Amino acid sequence: MPNISSFKINTRNNLDLGLEMVRIYLGIGLFVKGVYFVLHGQALLEILNRAGHLNFGGTLFTHLTGLAHIGGGALLALGLGTRIGAAIQLPVLIGALWYVSIPQGLFTPGQSFEFTAFVLFLLMIFTVFGGGRWSLDSRLFREKEQPNTDK
Repeated sequence: MPNISSFKINTRNNLDLGLEMVRIYLGIGLFVKGVYFVLHGQALLEILNRAGHLNFGGTLFTHLTGLAHIGGGALLALGLGTRIGAAIQLPVLIGALWYVSIPQGLFTPGQSFEFTAFVLFLLMIFTVFGGGRWSLDSRLFREKEQPNTDK
């Protein structure tokens, strides 16, 4: 039976696995949210209407938001084109933060601002750093990234 010391060593040697799990969870969550927005576009229209920002192509916006979450979430969850999957969602989350969450303010019952800002922060991290060693990006392009030691 492994002891606490070996558990700590194993955890320390696999710190990136935690970030990988966050990436996968975030991707699945955004994918599900995108499917919800596509199937229930009226819900997003109501959110925008309550925030007072429905003056710009509401139906088109709801479908684009849903598609960005579906496509970007799938890419994030798989770790395939991770940076692209995160980057295409940045405008959606910035818009959600600016037009919906900020006007509601901090510490609302639904904590819209805090949660949206957190998801935006995570997306920025994955846009910059990409997927980890368990991502499909890493698996598919590993040979190209390893340095040449045949000198």
